[in-house]
Amino acid sequence: MNHQFLPNNEASRKEMLESIGLSSIEELFGCCIPEQVRFKGELDLPEPLSEMEARRLLTQIANVNRPASSMVSFLGGGVADHYIPAAIDHIVSRSEFYTAYTPYQAEVSQGTLQNIFEFQTLICMLTGMDVANASMYDGASALAEGVLMASATTRLDKIVISQTVNPQYRETVQTYAQATGLEVVEIPHKEGLTDVEAMGEEVDDQTAAIVFQNPNFFGQVEDPFPISELKEKGKKTLLISVVDPISLGVLVPPGDYDCDIALGEGQPLGNPVSFGGPHLGFFAATQKLVRKMPGRLIGQTKDVDGQRGFVMTLQTREQHIRRHRATSNICTNQALNALAAAAYLNLMGKEGLQEVAQHCLQKANYLKEKIAALPGYTVPFEGPSFKEFVVKANRPFTSIQEKMVDRGFLPGIHLQPYYEGMEDWFLVCVTESRTRDELDRFAAGLEGV
Repeated sequence: MNHQFLPNNEASRKEMLESIGLSSIEELFGCCIPEQVRFKGELDLPEPLSEMEARRLLTQIANVNRPASSMVSFLGGGVADHYIPAAIDHIVSRSEFYTAYTPYQAEVSQGTLQNIFEFQTLICMLTGMDVANASMYDGASALAEGVLMASATTRLDKIVISQTVNPQYRETVQTYAQATGLEVVEIPHKEGLTDVEAMGEEVDDQTAAIVFQNPNFFGQVEDPFPISELKEKGKKTLLISVVDPISLGVLVPPGDYDCDIALGEGQPLGNPVSFGGPHLGFFAATQKLVRKMPGRLIGQTKDVDGQRGFVMTLQTREQHIRRHRATSNICTNQALNALAAAAYLNLMGKEGLQEVAQHCLQKANYLKEKIAALPGYTVPFEGPSFKEFVVKANRPFTSIQEKMVDRGFLPGIHLQPYYEGMEDWFLVCVTESRTRDELDRFAAGLEGV
């Protein structure tokens, strides 16, 4: 049952070589590939398998994984186990949505364009901002693009960012900065919150943007107003806020504290955890920044007959405008993931989103109090938190993690890889999906460890 699916068989390869006057593949590549880098011998590969045998082998390998859905998950850090209403899978699985991706031909993509327009509108309503784009790849790329946008708008190169911002987001910003010559100044945290005084000392008339996250990576709720006031120390400084969209059901939106760019990870809005993607980044800004926004923007108009229609109003990449005016090389958007997010927000509505946020808030603080009362564990950061909080143990987290996984729990994220001095610290995330019984069993499991 062995079948070979090769684009060129021996006869066709021989015919092509003869047509260009060569006798072998070695002669073809010999002119440009140095001898010392050519591979010689046989590749260390197993014997070929039939389709049926390969499928059986891959299934066995896949079954070694334990998906988060089979365990009680307390993982967070930007991607969390929120409940996805059944209607969303039905909506995004419709063929007209599932097969339509990038609306390059706007005139035949009205359904996709309308969905994106509605997604943009919902993000503006959620964040209190003036305008939103069609989505970014994820929260990390959204922040990196926001930093570039701030630099391009102000023509300044200094970025002041709090270390309470998601470490992976900061790492992405650093990667972008290396290629663009930006100076990134990280402000250390003070008891789990942005050190506003230290941040103020770094902000000057060369600062393009101030970046903070609320709730921050530790789950702590920041006071955004003192941070917003730091803009006055800069000449043209913009404020960038990284937000959890679910938290906006209970927290003040970025538009209320003079934020210039609001962005974040949209996974909590109806998208599964999967293996860390695909997800979507949302990106919103004030009206004055609209022409500097990355990605694409969909607008509403009327056709020659007066009928409502949707068009791609803005796309600021080098393929479509003069290269020196391009604000980004982002060429697409996460249309299907954005559709799920729009469906989620529409299904939930204002009151539903508030209810989800209240569940996260109350359940997380219930578990935080239970863990704080356990021997061998402390909650090091005081002050309000939303759905995540930090726990410090008196033993290595790796041993806690191993034993809790055996009991069916994903206990959280180890903070040691991201922050010095946090060897036995971990981040716990509680969403509306967790039941009181699960919270009680988790706390009991930690005590048993």
